[in-house]
Amino acid sequence: MATSIKAYLLIETRAGTGNAVLDGLKSLEQTVQVDRVTGPYDIICVIETGSLDDLGEIVRERVHSMDGVTRTMSCIRLGE
Repeated sequence: MATSIKAYLLIETRAGTGNAVLDGLKSLEQTVQVDRVTGPYDIICVIETGSLDDLGEIVRERVHSMDGVTRTMSCIRLGE
């Protein structure tokens, strides 16, 4: 069985851009689940990748480049 990295991305968006960011996250192949939420963050996205390097690349190159994303926090799942 291949090892996978699961991370919860807490995403803050600029006002009025939440739906576009949500759609962009849904289009990522590695997205397992994505939801709009209330609180200090606007979106929680669950990503599953093959390695920490892959996760870092997705967050840097794909998520942070989305118009409207102002800040993220990545919480990596520990254990099974």
